[in-house]
Amino acid sequence: LLPAPAPSDAANDAMKLDVSGQSGAASVKYDALGPLVVNSDGTLSRITNWPNMTPAERERTFRVLAARNQ
Repeated sequence: LLPAPAPSDAANDAMKLDVSGQSGAASVKYDALGPLVVNSDGTLSRITNWPNMTPAERERTFRVLAARNQ
């Protein structure tokens, strides 16, 4: 087993997504594993190919998931 990264490393690499509609009022952090997906049955999953996605693909995925996960 590999050790988990130090908390400070993960916090620096995390991306934020505004989920409130008001700038900076509420946000969610995403780590290197990618965002959580809320499935139609209420279960949670992650996007398996997140590390292989380009920044443009990740941005589009954020927009789709933000709308879908509300």
